[in-house]
Amino acid sequence: MKRPVSRVAAIHDLSGFGRTSLAVVIPILSTMGVQVCSLPTAVLSTHTGGFDGYSLVDLTDSMEEFIEHWRGLKLEFDCIYSGFLGSPRQIEIITRFIEDFSTPDTLVVVDPVLGDNGKLYSTMDREMVEKMRGLIGKANVITPNFTEVAFLLGEGYRTSSNEKEIKNWLLRLSKMGPEVVVITSVPDSVKENNTSVIAYNRAEKCFWKVSCVYIPAHFPGTGDAFTSVIVGSLLQGDSLPIALDRGVQFITAAIRASYGFKYPEREGILLEKVLGNLKMPVLTSSYELLE
Repeated sequence: MKRPVSRVAAIHDLSGFGRTSLAVVIPILSTMGVQVCSLPTAVLSTHTGGFDGYSLVDLTDSMEEFIEHWRGLKLEFDCIYSGFLGSPRQIEIITRFIEDFSTPDTLVVVDPVLGDNGKLYSTMDREMVEKMRGLIGKANVITPNFTEVAFLLGEGYRTSSNEKEIKNWLLRLSKMGPEVVVITSVPDSVKENNTSVIAYNRAEKCFWKVSCVYIPAHFPGTGDAFTSVIVGSLLQGDSLPIALDRGVQFITAAIRASYGFKYPEREGILLEKVLGNLKMPVLTSSYELLE
């Protein structure tokens, strides 16, 4: 029997304060008409980006208990979507979860959270990078940022690139398993002060690019929000370039809506002010098909 709405198993941590991970995944996907079934990896008092002295409860052992209960209920999911994972064991648990719960029709999306601005996050190490290489091989879609691509491919980080190099990286990542690779935060080699999202679809052998003007602000959780919009858009039946457009437009609108207010950036984008945008159709598209 077909479900009335799509169902996603969302594997992320949950912060009591700060707009990251499940705190943005749930409202975004719910607004887009998707049922979110949370598989929390940890519960924190705040997220780790900019807050000191936070409290963290590791739920690794409970994750397996959650999964066993879901298995007993014979739950099925239209999408399995993972984000920040805190240990090699968690990656192993999620790898088995994907193998056990996915079907040929399940959309598997992995956001391989490892680092940013050329550095690994404090909770990441080389073993996590190696394990993440295995996990992305189970995915249909991955959404690494520019830094994470460098670590996944064993390349040195740089602050600039060209389209030929990015295409090569996309192809190499796709050969590791995922049919669709989306790289975010790519420095635009054509327009100064622009940043780009560049993607490759192996089935269609197409490269897509969406650019936007760089805004000098750093809000934690924008990567989680972007990938969540991509997931919701694909589940609604949008094409990959339209999903990319929706993701970029939403994050750009959210940053612009937040940038004019004086509050700590570490709290994240003012998601509440722009959630309604997700119910609107894409009126203008800015994606490019790269030759």
